[in-house]
Amino acid sequence: MKHSRIMGAEAFGTFLLMMGGPGTAILVPAFDGKVLMVSLAFGLSLLIAAYSVGPVSGCHINPAVTIGLAISKKLDKALIPYYIVSQLIGAALGGAAILGIASGTKDGFTVSTANFAVNGYDALSPNGYNYISMMLVEIILTAVLVYVVLATTSPKFSQGFGGLTAGMTLALIHMISIPIDNTSVNPARSFGVAIFAGGEAMTQLWAFFVFPIIGAVVGSVLYKAINE
Repeated sequence: MKHSRIMGAEAFGTFLLMMGGPGTAILVPAFDGKVLMVSLAFGLSLLIAAYSVGPVSGCHINPAVTIGLAISKKLDKALIPYYIVSQLIGAALGGAAILGIASGTKDGFTVSTANFAVNGYDALSPNGYNYISMMLVEIILTAVLVYVVLATTSPKFSQGFGGLTAGMTLALIHMISIPIDNTSVNPARSFGVAIFAGGEAMTQLWAFFVFPIIGAVVGSVLYKAINE
C-alpha cells in the first residue's frame, strides 16, 4: 500500500509539473515576458506539488532529485524504481494532456521539436548554444537544485518553507537556462515532451538523463562536504 501511494503521489505531482511548466510554454502565445512567465510557472507548479503531495512521497517529481536523496541516504535505495517509474508515467500523461489540449485550436496543431518545449542543444537550443554549454548548465543547475532540496531536509531548516524554497529555486534555474537549452534539470520533464515531439528531441534525450543525474551526484557530494 505504501508503494502504491508513493507512486500515485509522484505520478500526480509530475503530471502537475508538466501541465504547469511545459503546458505554459506550449499553450501560451509568445510575448516579450514569456521566459519569466514560464520560469514562474515551473516554480509555482513545484511549490503547489510540494505542499499537496509532499506529505505522501516527499514530492521529488524528478529522477535526479530521487537519486540525489538516495545518495545522501535520505531515501531507501529500494524505493528508487518506484519513484522514477511513476515520475516517467506522470510526465508522459502530462505531455499527452498538453498535446490533446493544443490540438483543439481552430487551425490545428502538429507537434514538432519547434513547438513542444523540448530540451536540446545546437539546432534545438533557443539561442543556438552548443553541447558544452548544455552539459555545464545541466550539471551545475541540477547540483544547485539537489543541494537546495537536501538543505530543506535538515532539522535546522525552517519548517513549512521547503516547498517555497524549492519552488523559487526552480523558477530561478529556469530564468537562467531557458535561453540555453529550454531547461531540463529533470529527466522526466524532458522525457514527457520528447516522446511526442520525436525526431532530434529523442536523439538528444539521453543527455537530459545523464547530465542531470551527474548534477545530482555533484549536489549530493557538495551538500555532504559543507553540512556533514
